[in-house]
Amino acid sequence: MTDAPPRPGLLPSRRFLLRAGAAAAALPFGLGVSGSRAWGPGPSQPFDPGPLCRPAAAATGPLKPIKLAWNATAICTAAAPLAKERGIFAAHGLDVEFVNFGGSTEALLEAIATGKADAGIGMALRWLKPLEQGFDVKITAGLHGGCLRLLGAKAAGITEVAGLKGKAIAISDHASPAKNFFGLLLAKAGIDPENGVEWRPYPADLLNLAVEKGEAQALADADPRTWIWRKDERFAEVATNLSGEYADRTCCVVAVRGSLIRGDRAAAAALTRAVLEAGHRVHENPEDAARIFSGYGGKGSIEDLAAMLKSQHHGDRPVGADLKRQLVLYGDELKQVNVLKRTTDTAKFAERVYADVLS
Repeated sequence: MTDAPPRPGLLPSRRFLLRAGAAAAALPFGLGVSGSRAWGPGPSQPFDPGPLCRPAAAATGPLKPIKLAWNATAICTAAAPLAKERGIFAAHGLDVEFVNFGGSTEALLEAIATGKADAGIGMALRWLKPLEQGFDVKITAGLHGGCLRLLGAKAAGITEVAGLKGKAIAISDHASPAKNFFGLLLAKAGIDPENGVEWRPYPADLLNLAVEKGEAQALADADPRTWIWRKDERFAEVATNLSGEYADRTCCVVAVRGSLIRGDRAAAAALTRAVLEAGHRVHENPEDAARIFSGYGGKGSIEDLAAMLKSQHHGDRPVGADLKRQLVLYGDELKQVNVLKRTTDTAKFAERVYADVLS
């Protein structure tokens, strides 16, 4: 079976895009599939990441104002400032204003649903439970895989998930995506994630101190904190959200206000395409993305931030049937650990919370 190029008017298959990307990777460094130089500083032409990310038409006239909610301390959202600083939003006809949101996920989704923001970038495992409650917010794309880490204290002998039975795990809060994800891994290892371990909440920046003091034997959180802490020889990286069967799962997602999709689908599509293109550039040039993110207050050296981005899968940005499949899988697993309601039909749930704005 061969993967022919898509017929006009149809999106290419994921397999076709992956093979096309592999073919481009085989070209001399700095060349795209057309032979033009890849994107980078200077006058060279932007790399074309494919029809999913390409603007539907050249932007003309005034730019569309869009408010995008994000977390300026989360390295995994580096595509957002890159898109702004490198003119990607503008190329897609958008004037994007950032809303730095550090409150609860429910408050963030309510802000999007009620028009205080038009869209947001966040972690799927933190957003799926609130979305089950009916917020008028739709996921339009996956942005990358990876950024959650489970670190164990070597002194306590914690080097694998099975060793956590009966132990305490430091977390930032009981609704954190790290608790949700590593609870899934505990369940798969035969450990009751509710009664087989103790989840102890601490201020996020103090999780490592809780382990160092012996109040917990492991910690679960996200980069950049966990990446920096894993450099401490007293910690062992037990697992990440790219471990095993999760190697191709998306972590962060792009979501858009439902009323914007219904009232201005072109703007929703432009925003989604712009963020996907920016994610592609994070994958292609993590050093530049790290420099930009650092300028927005990101913690860690540029070298560390670039290394974090390289460790995450910014080259995998699912949409369409692939993303819905992943949402169903997450839904089924979250039901097993009592995050989503057992009565939730996850196939219908995925259809309800996902919106195709690209085809």
